[in-house]
Amino acid sequence: MLNYNTLAHNMKRGIFTFCKKLSSDFSKPQQKFIFAMIYGLIASQSSYLAKIARKLNEKIALNKTVERLSRNLMNFDNEEALRENYLRAIENNFDERTVLIVDDGDIAKECSQKLESLCEVRDGSTGEITTGYWYAGVTALTATHKQPIPVYGKVYSSVEKGYTSNNSETIQSLEYLSAHFPKDNIRALDRGYDAGYIYDYFLPREEKFIVRTVGNRNCIFKGKTMLVSNVSKKFKGKYSLDFDSKNGKKTKCKISITPITLPKHPDKALNLVVCRGLGKQPLMLITNLTSDDQRLCVTIAKVYLMRWRIEEFYKFKKQGFGFEKFLVRSLKSIRNLDLLLNIAIGYIGVLSEKVNDSIEVKEVVEASKRLYGLSKFTFYAISDGLAEIFGKLYVGLNSFFVQRAASSDEQLRLRLDFFGG
Repeated sequence: MLNYNTLAHNMKRGIFTFCKKLSSDFSKPQQKFIFAMIYGLIASQSSYLAKIARKLNEKIALNKTVERLSRNLMNFDNEEALRENYLRAIENNFDERTVLIVDDGDIAKECSQKLESLCEVRDGSTGEITTGYWYAGVTALTATHKQPIPVYGKVYSSVEKGYTSNNSETIQSLEYLSAHFPKDNIRALDRGYDAGYIYDYFLPREEKFIVRTVGNRNCIFKGKTMLVSNVSKKFKGKYSLDFDSKNGKKTKCKISITPITLPKHPDKALNLVVCRGLGKQPLMLITNLTSDDQRLCVTIAKVYLMRWRIEEFYKFKKQGFGFEKFLVRSLKSIRNLDLLLNIAIGYIGVLSEKVNDSIEVKEVVEASKRLYGLSKFTFYAISDGLAEIFGKLYVGLNSFFVQRAASSDEQLRLRLDFFGG
């Protein structure tokens, strides 16, 4: 039987220690705010400030706690320092095998009218145009269990001051990766990124990439300019790959690889990988990964197919925490809330990497009371387990910020100063 009191205290202490790493160089009020938000997000499984505030168990009126959290979200201005500290805190979960998954998203707010800088976006869930915000995000897959940990995210609007284009926002995310990750960490991008500016960015920097391409892209194949779709028709698949999709369905794929170049970069050797069996149309990938082993194409296909992990991450963020239902109005508050939620999910990702090694993490999973066992994507189980054990607590967070009692000499000095002694 689980000892919920001990487990809850240890996990709360773990979050506190994690937050101290993120904010040790911040002011004490900012440290308290970060701890309160990350703990509250995890304990409440919600982006509502009222639900977060309830989980803090403060001995003041609930609306006062909500007002304080809202005010701090609006006034917090150490976003870049917090993001840097967060990346340093989680970097030991990554190595040379880490895959960086780049993907844009959206935040649909179709019922909102008063939020700052609302713009038109395409809702990825329905395919319809609605109001909301654009999102540029990157997750890094952990070394062992390939769990997606967010490393970059930005909420932006096409009508805000200073906006240039969605492409420029993508370049900002790629520049962040260039500054913080080795160029040998593979960048995996979907077909929405199959544009000239992507290759213009990657190729001069010699950063490893895999981009899903569309059929109407021109390439140079055996000295002739051809459509990628026509090149793919020449290859029926030399190697096999048994792929387990995210819905558990087993698929047998046939994969081929052939060298190509791009008309704008004829001196840069690339490979076209053609994968058949995942749909009516073949999966076509352009990459600068090279090897003398022709089975490289199987590895490339495997790496790209890990992209579904970022889709699981976005789904978890929106459904597990109700991120699209936030009720803060200013764009700065929204961005700060997004950053703190990414950090909270990142902490869950760190725990997921320890799911087979840590007794406490195993107990958290046990507390989640899974009926059908543990899936490969363990975030839901760990999140549910943490919410379950924290839900049994009646003690707030103040005990982690105990003020040191003043000595008798200090008290005497204060009295003398006060009374003019």
